Parts: sequence; C-alpha cells; structure tokens
Amino acid sequence: MTLQIQPRQTGLTPAALARQVVQALLDEVTLTPKPGLVDLRSRGAHTDLNWALMCHSACVLQPVFAALAGAGWHASGDDDSLRQQIGRIGRHGEALMMTATGGVNTHRGAIWALGLLVTAAAQLAARSVQLAPAAVAARAAALARLPDRGAPAETGNKGELACRQYQVGGARGQAMAAFPHVVDVGLPCLRTSRARGDKETTARLNALLAIVAQLDDTCVLSRGGRAALLDMQAGAAQVLAAGGAGSQQGGTALHALEAQVLERRVSPGGAADLLAATLFLDRLDKLDNTHGAQHGKA
Repeated sequence: MTLQIQPRQTGLTPAALARQVVQALLDEVTLTPKPGLVDLRSRGAHTDLNWALMCHSACVLQPVFAALAGAGWHASGDDDSLRQQIGRIGRHGEALMMTATGGVNTHRGAIWALGLLVTAAAQLAARSVQLAPAAVAARAAALARLPDRGAPAETGNKGELACRQYQVGGARGQAMAAFPHVVDVGLPCLRTSRARGDKETTARLNALLAIVAQLDDTCVLSRGGRAALLDMQAGAAQVLAAGGAGSQQGGTALHALEAQVLERRVSPGGAADLLAATLFLDRLDKLDNTHGAQHGKA
C-alpha cells in the first residue's frame, strides 16, 4: 500500500536548498580544466578573478539564496508580489557580492539564474510538488517573465549591452524560456556521459561544452564579438564530436580550444552559470527522489 507522508520534500528546507546552490557554484568553479574560465589551475581569461575569490563569493551569497528560497517557500500565491520581493533580495545580493569582492563581478549572472531556480524549487517543495528539472525551470520562467518594478531601466552591464548589440536573449531570455540550455542541453549531456561510464569530472566538462556549443554567450560576445562566439561554439562541438573531454582526441581538441580562447581573452561565463544551474537541478532531482522514496511509501 502506498501512503503519502507530508511533506514529501521534508529535508528540502530553504536553508538546505541554499546550500545546494552554493555547492553547485563551488562544483562549477572547481571543475578543471575549463577553457577560458577560472578553475583550480588558473584565472582563465580573467585578470580580476581567481578560484579563492569565486569560492568566497559563493559562500557569502548563501544567506541571499536562503532568503530567496524562503520567499518562494512562504509565497502566498501572488506571483507579482513574490517577483518584487525576490528582485529586492537579488539586488541586495549583488551589492553584498560587490562589497565582498572589492567591486569584482563574480556571480551576477548566477544570482539571477540560480536565484530564480531556488525560489521556484522552494515554492514547489513547500507545496509537495516533485522537483523535476523541467517543472522547476518552468516555475522560474513564470517569475522571470514578470516585470521587476524596482529594477533600473538600464544597468549598463556588459551582458545587457551585448544583448542589445547582437540581438540575443542573454540571461534574461534564457530564464524566460525556462532554461532550455540547462534542461534540454546540459542535463541530458551530463546524464548521457555518466551512463556511458565517464568519470564525473568528464561528464560535467562534457555538459559545459554542450552548453558552450549552442549558447549565444553574452560574456563571449562582449569580449570578442560574433567571430569569437562562433569559433568557441565550433571548438566546443569539435571536442564533443571527438569523443568528449575524456577521450584522447577530445582532450587534444579541448587543449586547442583553450589555447584559442586564451589568445582572444574570451570566457564563456554565461555557460558557466548555466552549468552551475545544471548541477543544481541535477542534485535537486536526486535529493527529491531520495526523499520521495524515504517518505512516500509505507
């Protein structure tokens, strides 16, 4: 006999969800080797970032993600009110990040993407809805489509300028479309790579490369323009076509891609944020299924 125990996501409290976000950010920055991105070896294409600073920033933001999750958890059902609340929390988080890093943008994109996702996950968990990646992403998209009336009309951020110049959706478009490069690209590649026996590091690198190969990354566009983006996309696709990051030919192609992006001083920061989102939703799905198995049957 099946008996529903409430709530089925007992362990997925706002604080626990925030810890999962921070862990995803730490997993992303620690993943090595990543082309053009900060990792355990180097600063990548950046002069103002390093691994320790990225880790510090992620940990500083844990209370912010907890507040976002708490807002989702206790939401009354008025999405507009929730949208205004998380907008205020997100702006506070960005200011906190800038203070902690001495004015360096470490996680602006992650606050946006993972902030929406953790809010959505908490909102669903509080209502005992299964935290399938597509469901969490769809809930986040519904919030992203609502106007944030407290946000400035223009921020002058590089990503915003790149969206306008190159007519791409950027982080905002990705969220409003329910994170297709996470749900339909990153997660399937991650799980396919695992299923064929790749090590976890390899599976995560392949997921990153799959996202890079298809994403109109505004971080790349703002630094190197359309030509740099197309070359990076082609290079990432070549690694995957050669067998992925874990194969000999794929490793050679990955090394060549890294040399190319470092020469151009470009970095797929947008893809890195979406990899962190991929890792978060993947972990959330596993935890939710574990709690469902433990609490959903008697």
